Amino acid sequence: MSKILVIEDNLNSWDELKEKLHEDHLLTFLPASKSITGHLKREDYELILLNFQLEEFNSFSLLQQIKQINPHTPVIGISESEDAALIVRAVKEGAFDFLIKPFTRAKILLSIERGLENRHLKNEIDYLKRKQDIIYDFDRIIAFSLAMKRMISTLKKFSQTDSTILITGETGTGKSFLSGAVHYNSIRKTKPFININCANLPETLLESELFGHEKGSFTGANKTRIGRLEQAKDGTVFLDEICEMTATLQAKLLRVLEEKSFERVGGNKTIYSDVRIIAATNRKPEVQVMERKFREDLYYRLNVLRVHLPPLRERHECIEPLSRHLLEKICRNLRKKIDGFAPNVLEAFQNYSRPGNIRQLANTIERAAILENSQIVQLHNIILPELHKSVAIKEGNPTKPAESLAEKEKETILEALEESLWIQKEAAQRLGITPRALNYKIKKFGITHSRWRKNK
Repeated sequence: MSKILVIEDNLNSWDELKEKLHEDHLLTFLPASKSITGHLKREDYELILLNFQLEEFNSFSLLQQIKQINPHTPVIGISESEDAALIVRAVKEGAFDFLIKPFTRAKILLSIERGLENRHLKNEIDYLKRKQDIIYDFDRIIAFSLAMKRMISTLKKFSQTDSTILITGETGTGKSFLSGAVHYNSIRKTKPFININCANLPETLLESELFGHEKGSFTGANKTRIGRLEQAKDGTVFLDEICEMTATLQAKLLRVLEEKSFERVGGNKTIYSDVRIIAATNRKPEVQVMERKFREDLYYRLNVLRVHLPPLRERHECIEPLSRHLLEKICRNLRKKIDGFAPNVLEAFQNYSRPGNIRQLANTIERAAILENSQIVQLHNIILPELHKSVAIKEGNPTKPAESLAEKEKETILEALEESLWIQKEAAQRLGITPRALNYKIKKFGITHSRWRKNK
């Protein structure tokens, strides 16, 4: 039941509805008075019904006071006459809805439910914004090495500008995450942030994704599509793997950077969209320019502010705290309690070359957390052949530790599930077994994942 306040001079007019409404919500009825604002500061209501024809009180002034005290509390206006000017003004000044007396229980309950839903949505958006600020707080990024500290310091300064940024670094080092941190700490943070991987789409699809297309511009274009650059107006677009973009698209992107304009595929109308571009690549852009695979003029337009993200193997100080952070996050999603890592696991992480960087580390820890039955992640659940080989050699045993058939079977099933994005039907097809047989194996080995509804 929701706590609702009704501000009304003529309380007798509610006699027929009082009992019926009390079945659904907890209602408080008060006449308008000078003390009403003090009451609103002491008591928190989820929704307010306000009569806009109060005899000795300015309803519009009261509406503004309510909005100042609690801007997310929806106010439903009430009137005994259909005064169009009154209704329009009330809605313009912040009323969520307006009802004309007499109204039925069904009608007022519908308006209340819509108002409460709107309040919950606003609260959720506020929560997500606060959470987003926390996630992308530069001071909360795990940066223990000198190289990372310097890079974070540089990005903090970059975020306060509106210039184009180029981030270089190996795959999986966190370029996408850091571009988000730049956006959400910039003056554009309340506007859209859109992430596009240029290597994942063929030229025609990427062009449509970026610039949009007009209806009938190509086979299958059944309706006009708004492109990402148009959607991101006044915000930020992150272009990952920028060096994979074709020469044609490079030329079009250059125009966006120079003129803030473009046309949709199949269209001739010029569209203006002010966006900040953050680009990233795992290649050496200078080499790409020398080999004529990347436009020199585009490179110079992108390379206004440059930062290099070092691979994980060059920032050993970050490995242990990052591993613990990832484990905590993964266990929260899996609804498992694992307190940490065995010492030899952390030692193995430090010694491993980790070509996949943070992404590989996260996948390795996730798999280990799924396999682990104790409160500490043990080395035998860290499934990386290269890692086991290096550990075995260090311990004077050049052979790979023996694995039981059951362990190999479990590992094979996990690999198939990971490759199928944890969709059991597709994993079963990869393994050449029936979904029913796979489900039996999953239960047998105690494999679970947060994406499966049955685990929620």
